[in-house]
Amino acid sequence: MIWLGICAALILLFLAVVLVRTLRFRPGEQTASAAEAVEFDRDGAVRTLAALVRCRTVSYCERALEDDAEFDKLTDMLPQLFPHVAQSCDLTRLPGRALLFRWAGKAPGEPAVFMAHYDVVPAAEEGWSRPPFAAVIEDGALWGRGTLDTKVTLNGILAAADHLIAQGFVPEYDVYFAFSGGEEISGPGAANIVDYFAGRGITPALVLDEGGAVVQGVFPGVSEACAIIGIAEKGMMNVEFSVQSNGGHASAPLPQTPIGRLAAACTRVEAHPFRAHLSEPARMMFDTLGRHSGFAYRMIFANLWCFGGVLNAICRKKGGELNALMRTTVAFTQMQGSEAANVLPSSARMVANIRLNPMDSVASATEHLRRAAADDGIALRATLSEEPSRISRTDCAAWEHVCAAVRDTWPGSIVAPYLMVQCSDSRHYGRISDRVYRFSAMDLTEEERRSIHGVDEHIRLETIGRSVEFFIRLMKRC
Repeated sequence: MIWLGICAALILLFLAVVLVRTLRFRPGEQTASAAEAVEFDRDGAVRTLAALVRCRTVSYCERALEDDAEFDKLTDMLPQLFPHVAQSCDLTRLPGRALLFRWAGKAPGEPAVFMAHYDVVPAAEEGWSRPPFAAVIEDGALWGRGTLDTKVTLNGILAAADHLIAQGFVPEYDVYFAFSGGEEISGPGAANIVDYFAGRGITPALVLDEGGAVVQGVFPGVSEACAIIGIAEKGMMNVEFSVQSNGGHASAPLPQTPIGRLAAACTRVEAHPFRAHLSEPARMMFDTLGRHSGFAYRMIFANLWCFGGVLNAICRKKGGELNALMRTTVAFTQMQGSEAANVLPSSARMVANIRLNPMDSVASATEHLRRAAADDGIALRATLSEEPSRISRTDCAAWEHVCAAVRDTWPGSIVAPYLMVQCSDSRHYGRISDRVYRFSAMDLTEEERRSIHGVDEHIRLETIGRSVEFFIRLMKRC
């Protein structure tokens, strides 16, 4: 009876601790935004973005497929589209189709860097309801490849600067506009710009690139719009699994064919996912957004010390972005064998795309894959590898400037740091700054998010204006 009493007391104590922590896990008080209205030529911002979209700046790993004239067309039109920027900012061209504009500030000091890329992924005409490079304006939206990824950012940055320069505004310190024309193929443009900064001893006070956005319905139990700002991004690997054999006629196969061995290894790897790791960016996101969720989810996020396994189970079952925040992910994307249906392949291969959690590494991920595949006859080779990025600070003026500009442009949104699961050019800037942030200045619907890299990519006209508005607000803080 004594032990039963002790157990009952411990259970009650546990429940009390969980309940108290849950009840105290509430959002902090938010100061109401009193931002001034921003006036500029919103119709003009739509026109300049449409002109950029009409340039077929499609990047390919095979350079022979690229149309240099279209890239030149875009860069040559920038002085006409943004004349005040052309007159007031110095332009340095670097290898890798890199453009670096310098807007001189009033005094020496650490500069701000605003990034974008002007290349886009291919867009096959079939399946599109409007031609992908015609920049059709219809149904309150601008349609075309690059409207979201990321010519809207290029346009927003330059339109904002053009407006401010025309108004006579001069930033306190230098501001750089860093654009690359090969981000979609992991080109060298951004790395060359970072080399340029490093060679001159320039340490940016703030770097802003594409990344999160203002979205709804992305976090369990939260109905409000969430403005998520990446403070780090996952690493990436492409890993080739290959098997060699003597080949032969398909009419007399051995008990296990090369394709069969690879398929079995694929199944074993998928059945043994990477361990969940609550990285600092993900923890901060859960701590911020979790306070706005319903009671059940608040109980989980307020007590991860005991409900971490529950969160892990939810993430594994749900999959998608929430699961990707918690662990290194594996996606098998390619398989290749014989070129004839009746011939056993002498070699077979499959490729997995790996996105590395900040608490994993290229080496640790490779070892995990080797153990999970459980076949010494399968060779593993990393054909591409990028370690996870440096984690940026949130206890500094740069972070506050970005958050303030977001709140002023999208009042009522919940601003939170997060771990970006994709890769961007900003990863290179970790070499020279710990204040690198990833935020695409847009509020996106689920339909718009699905159109990125897909068919019928489009952006609402009011979103184009808000992008410019955001950059005006942020530049005025530089």
